[in-house]
Amino acid sequence: MKTLKGKDFLKLLDFSSEEIIFLICLSEKLKAMKKNGISHALCSGKNAALIFEKTSTRTRCSFEVAARDLGMGTTYLDPSASQIGKKESIADTARVLSGMFEGIEYRGFGQSRVEELAKYASVPVWNGLTDEFHPTQILADLLTLKEHFGYLKGLKLVYMGDARFNMGNSLMVGCAKTGVDFAVCAPEKYYPNESLVKECLEIADKTGSKITFSPSPDEAVKGANAVYTDIWVSMGEPESVWEKRIAELSPYKVTSEIMAKAQKDAVFMHCLPSYHDLKTEIGKKVCEKFGMTELEVTDEVFESPCSVVFEEAENRMHTIKAVMAATLSEEEII
Repeated sequence: MKTLKGKDFLKLLDFSSEEIIFLICLSEKLKAMKKNGISHALCSGKNAALIFEKTSTRTRCSFEVAARDLGMGTTYLDPSASQIGKKESIADTARVLSGMFEGIEYRGFGQSRVEELAKYASVPVWNGLTDEFHPTQILADLLTLKEHFGYLKGLKLVYMGDARFNMGNSLMVGCAKTGVDFAVCAPEKYYPNESLVKECLEIADKTGSKITFSPSPDEAVKGANAVYTDIWVSMGEPESVWEKRIAELSPYKVTSEIMAKAQKDAVFMHCLPSYHDLKTEIGKKVCEKFGMTELEVTDEVFESPCSVVFEEAENRMHTIKAVMAATLSEEEII
């Protein structure tokens, strides 16, 4: 396989196991080139539109730096600058931008919005995050695991907490596609939807991945190579849900005791941002209201040697670069 030129990157379900591994390997190659100061302007002269209906530090920086390294220009459209779905339909926006740019990134709400954008665009569309899927984050997570352990197939990743949305969904798909065992540890009401679970189980049968669900942290983390969590209230959800989430998910906070039940060399993972201390406005407000000092993970674990959260954050840039290069480059790149 040499290229995925012209293909949209909307969710990992659209890609074969071989294509996902290809993107991870390409990420490794491009990362090594950047670290060694080797130019890789594979998309010189091209331009990308970055549509952000939801703002983000990591996603914006990753796309902009990756594009610059590839020799591309970018135009950032923040929630107030874009008229998508407001004064102009998604379909019309897709066709307008396709005439000016070689690629379009979308970060926002429902998956149906990025799917419609891709339907009417004549250039590749990349999903920077939707409510249902976050595929660029999962590529970064898989790259981080491969760098740390040297392989993917046969590893076990446990996701602690609310697995109903983009992170739980996408991690389950990514693990199933690459032969990584995936365990959800949460109350049953926080499991991914049944139809996606069924689809992932069918994929897992072919790759050798095991997908399991348990409300017991002791049971779930046994033998885990990676313990993953995310904030308990997703972007866009009302503040009123915090009290219920804290009550139901507090037993699934990642602590040193939890990590001690996993493999000795297990890593802690988080897509960020994290409420592991009182140094953010939202984290401080919520913690003070409910008499806490940390939420989904303790500061001790977050700052421990087993934490690879900042490696994941950096790898967002390398994997996003691989996606853009693979879908835009005219050259054989690996």
